[in-house]
Amino acid sequence: MPKKDPLATPTRRHFFSQCGVGLGQAALAGLLSDGALFAAPKSGSTAREPHFPAKAKRVIFLFMAGGPSQFEMFDWKPRLREFDGQEAPDSILEGKRFAFMGSFAKNKPKLLGPRRNFKPAGKNGKYISETLPHFAEVVDDVAFLSGIRTENFNHAPAKIMLNTGSPRFGRPSMGAWVTYGIGSESEDLPGFVVLQSGPRGPRGGALNWGAGFLPTSHQGVPFQGGGDPILNLSSPEGFEGDRQKAALEAVRDLNLRRLAETGDPEISTRIASYEMAYRMQSSGPELIDFAAEDPKTLEMYGAEPGGRSFANNCLLARRLIERDVRFVQLYHTDWDHHGGPNENLGRPFDQRCKEIDKPCAALLKDLKQRGLLEDTLVVFGGEFGRTPMGETRETVGRNHHIDAYTMWFAGAGIQPGQTVGRTDDFGFSPENDEEIVVHDVQATILHLLGLDHEKLTFQFQGRDFRLTDVGGRILHPLLS
Repeated sequence: MPKKDPLATPTRRHFFSQCGVGLGQAALAGLLSDGALFAAPKSGSTAREPHFPAKAKRVIFLFMAGGPSQFEMFDWKPRLREFDGQEAPDSILEGKRFAFMGSFAKNKPKLLGPRRNFKPAGKNGKYISETLPHFAEVVDDVAFLSGIRTENFNHAPAKIMLNTGSPRFGRPSMGAWVTYGIGSESEDLPGFVVLQSGPRGPRGGALNWGAGFLPTSHQGVPFQGGGDPILNLSSPEGFEGDRQKAALEAVRDLNLRRLAETGDPEISTRIASYEMAYRMQSSGPELIDFAAEDPKTLEMYGAEPGGRSFANNCLLARRLIERDVRFVQLYHTDWDHHGGPNENLGRPFDQRCKEIDKPCAALLKDLKQRGLLEDTLVVFGGEFGRTPMGETRETVGRNHHIDAYTMWFAGAGIQPGQTVGRTDDFGFSPENDEEIVVHDVQATILHLLGLDHEKLTFQFQGRDFRLTDVGGRILHPLLS
């Protein structure tokens, strides 16, 4: 008896994909809307209802990569200045680990008083450093969170911890979780956009804004401040109009056939990304063109059309949320001031503060006068803080410190003009009844967006994962 040809015996998968009126074609039809495929359910480009009414519709996260020193910015510690130069007490060092133990092991570390002057600002008299004169003008719109603890004293794992809830690589970032949970109202721009400034990218790179095991439609999309917002967004010369449309339709048809055969959600993500890029060819250039901005607005930010700076990115962040982008994250690097030739608390630190002071204040003022601060959450912070002990290398700096650092919050749902949490006289440890950890910060941000951090889960490798892992509590004193 001759052997049967396996190709002559269609499988069920072949039947469903090839039947013109079958279930496979019906499924594809259900994915189509106005001629466009919006990925699969829970796509980053489709807005969805939160778990409960939200106070914030969107987030701008100002991430200071490298660990800015709270002692020269927000945390005035007169007792630390009083004991400047004295050896750190054994009681605060016992059992503690730091990023560079060698520099502390050679000689017992000495306390380092604040290297900047502070003065009261705002109605509540919050002490702000002289390095932040513009920020001092808007301090009444801000709430500080002091005494935050994180888990890892190395840059990449600590950054990834704040962004993904775990120091281990491969987990979804906060922006990915947010767009997975509530999507985005923008049809012409990604729901999660990343902007970068400074001399280098943040350690950990794209892992900080990746989608992890979530569908890749939720990962952050890095934008450029000049030229095409995304590399290769423009069509090659001579490849426009009908030729481009025909090519995209051919690719889409091939992907649709493959989607019907395999049911792989990543294929629908790929189709959605092609369509998003096509729409962005018209929306993208307009987005980064500051020509329509009032010159007074450009001056307020310190932005320069066509420039690449933190100031430009702050203005671009406002323009993105005006266009309904859900989550915008700005990374500004080079805050790692240990005491090297160009990494110290002298001119390098002053320069970093100058780069962010005016733009941060301008962003809050601009959002407020446009009525956007009411439903936009603005977050400022780094992966950890700095030690109250000095670290002497070529010059004087501070080591990484994970036990008590500071962030600030403004906008939707935040009770401004206060400081939540408190640290001891040397700023080494928190003094509040309950310690504040990174998962608490993440749970609170999700809460403001109408998301229950315990219910926002995704099953992967046999268990339910969430941004806050098995921890996290809402920081109610921070909220209005």
